[in-house]
Amino acid sequence: MRKWKVGIAGLRRGRGFVSLFAAHPRVEVVGLCDVDETALSDLGEAFRLPDGDLHTQFERFVQAPMDIVIIATPIRFHAEQTIQSLENGKHVLCEQTAAYTIGECERIVETVRHTGLTYMMAENYCYFHYIRQWHDLIRQGKLGGIFYAEAEYVHEIEDLLIDRATGNYHWRHERPPIWYCAHCLGPLLTLMDDRIVQACGSHAGFHKHPDQKDHLGFLDAEVGLFRTAKGALIKILRSQVAPRYPHLVYYSLYGQRGYLENGRFGWGDTDGQVWIQGETPDSPNGHPEAAPMHCALSDPNAPEEALHGGHGTSEYYMIRDFLDAVESGTRPPIDVVRAMDFTVPGIVAHDSAMSDGNWLDVPLFDC
Repeated sequence: MRKWKVGIAGLRRGRGFVSLFAAHPRVEVVGLCDVDETALSDLGEAFRLPDGDLHTQFERFVQAPMDIVIIATPIRFHAEQTIQSLENGKHVLCEQTAAYTIGECERIVETVRHTGLTYMMAENYCYFHYIRQWHDLIRQGKLGGIFYAEAEYVHEIEDLLIDRATGNYHWRHERPPIWYCAHCLGPLLTLMDDRIVQACGSHAGFHKHPDQKDHLGFLDAEVGLFRTAKGALIKILRSQVAPRYPHLVYYSLYGQRGYLENGRFGWGDTDGQVWIQGETPDSPNGHPEAAPMHCALSDPNAPEEALHGGHGTSEYYMIRDFLDAVESGTRPPIDVVRAMDFTVPGIVAHDSAMSDGNWLDVPLFDC
């Protein structure tokens, strides 16, 4: 079996990837890159990498002999580092979202097209165990045609926006909440097998942080509405400062024959519910009543190495799909086109939110 040589850039988020890849029988971690020399040295020592495989400059790192680059750096660097990696002959697994602007998205798509290399966006929430279970139910036609879906990702991360002790801003301060939309849209569009064609948005202002109006990451919340190619409607809510503990990851889907939703009491394993016409028993008084459904992050049948990453077993299956695509020369599930389906609607919804809130067309990409 061939071992793929992997390099990982961005070690705060990438540390989980290093652990997962280091335990994976199909890959060998051969290089690390980060501007933090202490983190770089510590992780290099933990995984027994020589100093020559540790880089503080991405331009040198990406020229090293490796097959695959994992990009887990701040989002503002994703587009340029993706393009550099592809142009240096590397396959790319890039953290979400793909980029901050539509122009950057266009450049990524064009680079994937002309290099012919594999690109996948690492939207791990699509690989939650319960999302995979829902996928099977929907593909069996249990819900019928889905006409409405919604998601909420409310995660207070103020310590990742600003260092209160020094007043220095961290990189996420520049990211409007709804730009970080793939944790919401990724699972929904995967389950619906659909694409977004129009978007509008609105924001709640800066009530919590009126002194931070020059830093869009501090917006109280943003809401996006999306029309899909199949005629469905999607709503998402995003906030990075709302005081919601534990933080919330919520999905619901309504179809012609039933609905699914996970619980609203956290982001991990939750107790949701399901109702399917003709299959879910009525209540004792004869009225329709949903049945409880446990929504687990982790697959209980996954192999032991699947637990070395984060977010349950999701990243193990995500990496498996990526490696399968690299080996077979086929498109991964979240290829460059799907990555833009998960990224661009949030950019457009934010543009709408910052102007008049009107519906705007969402460009579709093909490769």
